[in-house]
Amino acid sequence: MSAALVRVIDAHKVYHRGSERVDVLQGLDLEVPAGEFLALMGPSGSGKTTLLNLLGGLDTPTSGQVIVGDHDLSKASRRELARWRADHVGFVFQFYNLLPVLTAARNVELPLLLTRLSKAERRRHVSAALELVGLTERAQHFPRQLSGGQEQRVGIARAIVNDPTLLLCDEPTGDLDRTTAGEILDLLGALNREHGKTIIMVTHDPLAAERASRTLHLDKGMLVTEAAA
Repeated sequence: MSAALVRVIDAHKVYHRGSERVDVLQGLDLEVPAGEFLALMGPSGSGKTTLLNLLGGLDTPTSGQVIVGDHDLSKASRRELARWRADHVGFVFQFYNLLPVLTAARNVELPLLLTRLSKAERRRHVSAALELVGLTERAQHFPRQLSGGQEQRVGIARAIVNDPTLLLCDEPTGDLDRTTAGEILDLLGALNREHGKTIIMVTHDPLAAERASRTLHLDKGMLVTEAAA
């Protein structure tokens, strides 16, 4: 088995709503080997998206450690986390989060604007990402001209355009019909098997989770079961 790319050590995450204390994660431990496709399941409010946000450097734990590669995210400043995300993480969202005024190609290019790549280099990266998701011919189309599945493919192209270390997917098939969802899961599987991407996917769908190499279940901020595919 590959060495752990992701290590979460005794992570707690606490939010306060007025005088109410909400313990979202409660001493969670997790290791994810490089090259794994991991599914996270659990009821709403179980801490899945909070965990994903910690792994992507969008938030930090109240206590404990979140380590990705050789980066301890729990000790990083906001500026350091932003720079690290730009280099190492790709996000895929349920509702695509595409900018309607930009073409598919320009949406995909957005993460690269945070890098030092030249305009020509950015175009090469965008072209390669769109080709990988099968949307070369749709590069100049706007989101309103694309189907839901095509929009999600643009979202995936945007997520992989910077060749990220880690791909984080939050309900990537939640807004798609079954056939289109299957196509998106096929694409994620290919990125994992053929391109070695480490993928962590939050899902409520058992059929989606079956595509992963491992499934973990969260409940009330703790891992409760583990099942190998």
